[in-house]
Amino acid sequence: MQLNLKIWRQPNPNSVGKLALYTVPNAHPDMSFIELLDVLNEQLIKTNQEAVEFDIDCGEGICGSCGLMINGIAHGDQKLTAVCQLHLRTFKDGDTITVEPWRAKAFPVIKDLVVDRSAFDRIMAAGGYISVNTGAAPDANSLPVAKDKCDRAFDYAACIGCGACVAACPNASASLFTAAKISHLALLPQGHPERKQRVIKMTEQMAAEEFGDCSNHGECEAVCPKGISLNAIALMRREYIKAQF
Repeated sequence: MQLNLKIWRQPNPNSVGKLALYTVPNAHPDMSFIELLDVLNEQLIKTNQEAVEFDIDCGEGICGSCGLMINGIAHGDQKLTAVCQLHLRTFKDGDTITVEPWRAKAFPVIKDLVVDRSAFDRIMAAGGYISVNTGAAPDANSLPVAKDKCDRAFDYAACIGCGACVAACPNASASLFTAAKISHLALLPQGHPERKQRVIKMTEQMAAEEFGDCSNHGECEAVCPKGISLNAIALMRREYIKAQF
């Protein structure tokens, strides 16, 4: 199959970027979108053109580094799927696909499709550690956790920090990411000793990174490759209010 790619090219953070059109005539339906970009780069290198810069690591939808806007949708229009697991069989022969980086002030473009997502790292660092003893693992029954809380904590802990929630949000809010990280510890006894200072410090750092405010559009949940629920944001807000008083 043949695919036409309109890809954002930006040589450095201080340059003005633009969309460039490329054609990949030998794409295969079983390729992932990341593999398509590899094929394109092979074409560009053979003709002495500069390869397109993009992020990729695990290729299994668990590291979050492959985030791209595909036709204006974070990770593309296939639900619960990261770009590295978005296969070309979801497109038609001859399609023109627009590929852009995450768009957010807190995610400045480094080059082409690569953005700086270290703001997420700083939010995580602001949350600090949990007070648990190291050494031998405790008995599984020593800290009973209700099944519903355990399941919800696991769901929130599934967040891979890809940034799709920020890219999709009209306000470029990081509330879903931050809420997922706060909520999964708030639901478990191991996270209780620092729960008040954690929510305050992480939300303050989120604001300091100049992410926007959440206004409940729901776009974040719609594009999240792990299906993190908006309920996490509600829990984060309750945790914040309780921590203030």
